[in-house]
Amino acid sequence: MALRQFTLVSNTTLFKSKIVPSLSTIKSSCVPCVIQRKGSSAITSDQNNTSSLSADYLEPSMWAYDYIQSLHSDFMEKSYADEIDRLKEEVRVMLLKLENPMDQLELIDILQRLGVDRYFGLEISNIIKSVFKKCKDTLKTNNNLYATALEFRLLRQHGYDVSSDVFKGYLDNKGSFHYDLSVDIMGMLSLYEASFLSMEGEIILDEARNFSSTYLKEFVHENKEDNEISLLVNHALEIPLHWRIARLEARWFIDVYERRQNMSTALLKLAKLDFNILQAKYQEDLKHVSRWWKRLGIGEKLSFSRDRMVENFVWTVAFAEEPQFGYYRRVAAKSNAFVTFIDDIYDTYGELEDLEVFTQVVDRWDIDAIDSLPEYMKICFLALYNFVNEVAFDVLKEKGHNTIPYLKKVWADLCKTYLVEAKWLRNGYKPSLQEYLENGWISVSGPAVLVHAYVVLSNSSLLDSVSLDEYYDIIRSTSIVFRLVNDLGTSEREKATGDIAKSVEWYMNETGASEADARGHINWLISEIWKKMNKEATTSPKFKSFTDVALNTGRMSLCMYQYGDGRSIQNLETKNNIISLLFQPVIV
Repeated sequence: MALRQFTLVSNTTLFKSKIVPSLSTIKSSCVPCVIQRKGSSAITSDQNNTSSLSADYLEPSMWAYDYIQSLHSDFMEKSYADEIDRLKEEVRVMLLKLENPMDQLELIDILQRLGVDRYFGLEISNIIKSVFKKCKDTLKTNNNLYATALEFRLLRQHGYDVSSDVFKGYLDNKGSFHYDLSVDIMGMLSLYEASFLSMEGEIILDEARNFSSTYLKEFVHENKEDNEISLLVNHALEIPLHWRIARLEARWFIDVYERRQNMSTALLKLAKLDFNILQAKYQEDLKHVSRWWKRLGIGEKLSFSRDRMVENFVWTVAFAEEPQFGYYRRVAAKSNAFVTFIDDIYDTYGELEDLEVFTQVVDRWDIDAIDSLPEYMKICFLALYNFVNEVAFDVLKEKGHNTIPYLKKVWADLCKTYLVEAKWLRNGYKPSLQEYLENGWISVSGPAVLVHAYVVLSNSSLLDSVSLDEYYDIIRSTSIVFRLVNDLGTSEREKATGDIAKSVEWYMNETGASEADARGHINWLISEIWKKMNKEATTSPKFKSFTDVALNTGRMSLCMYQYGDGRSIQNLETKNNIISLLFQPVIV
């Protein structure tokens, strides 16, 4: 994948891309060594240098192998699939009977939040298309803020080019939203959620977000009732709907919807059964990758690395939730496991000289060169080599394309950026925030995630007609979001363990800002980049499965690092999310 010139946002000086530096360039650009190397040249499976790591970081996985293999779900039985078919028809009739466009859109929104909209793709597509045709004129004069914002959000979610000018009718003569709109709390909530579908330059949506969030926060402060509107407002202010993981949202919204007096029992049961059936499929995928990891034996032989197979797998449920993507989830989970393991080699264990050789071996992709590596690196490279060849063989067999060049390059690029950070750390070099992010958008593993998605999810005709380079912008943007969110969640832990500083610290060092101001700036950057992602998702070549994975990578990073380093430290919030997604069925 070529690395091309790229500018993120016009009002910052950040993020002009350049080729990953060569090893000689990296070495000459670093200041003299002031930090002792972490690694030891004599490495065995039971001798490692992990004193700087917290006990939580290397804590064994709370999800035992035997427990994972014992998972069994009755929801795989055919009777439940038959019940799903019956309920789908009942809900389809309910959707088709609706004549009022707003009633239709409200039900579509519910179907999406419950995670069952894929069953009604044709019906939803026809309704959205019809609404778009009608709203070109009527939406501009609509005086119902809730309806306008809902229409705008759903139309943009479905790829329609609806202008943000539809909100101009709610502005006063000074260009601000009318104060009296704030009494409509559902309108405020709808406007707030719609604002996250914004793209660069849409100032009116920036104003919409600021205006609505101010009054939603006041509502939360003054209203202590335990009702649905309070739940929805608190939920939105925590993370907006557009940035949430679909399966976790479905699990949360099932409970909300069940409390409604006018809820449809057929729709509720459909959502519950669908959630449980998908969960059963995820369990089978997880059992597969758990057996694979056990056979490799890396976690047992090389105990310096985190054993986080379940956490690595749960990302893939966010990347591609639908049942037909089981093979991709398995590939992505294995790829994530290698990312975690190789990251630990560079961050916490490897001797710098060995890291240089390992990087060269991966870059050459030469199995004959492994004799130059320490034993643990031989194990790692051989396992990675076999994994890449296995994936490439499957793709070649099914689609007739050789994807090894893509795959080996993305792993080489990842290792090169890991080596850059290892040298920065060991040599005490302090990059600017821009320099750090030029390297960090790759080292966070976003391109590795998305290149694997591209080669596995593409069909043969797409591989013939579309270059991976055409997705460069969205790969870069979502990877920067991934990097920044990761940094916000991990900086405290990694600062304590002596790892490389993160974007928060580099911004503080560069500007003299306080930590609070630095975190505010990073959050602002995340919001700005997401605007680019929204645009790029609509302008990229029509490969929806891939663009969904790209957006979902950013969403899952927000979920995993919301309460700290959820990928490494097994905190309660992450544990509960994983239990909800993978292990605990909904009571039907």
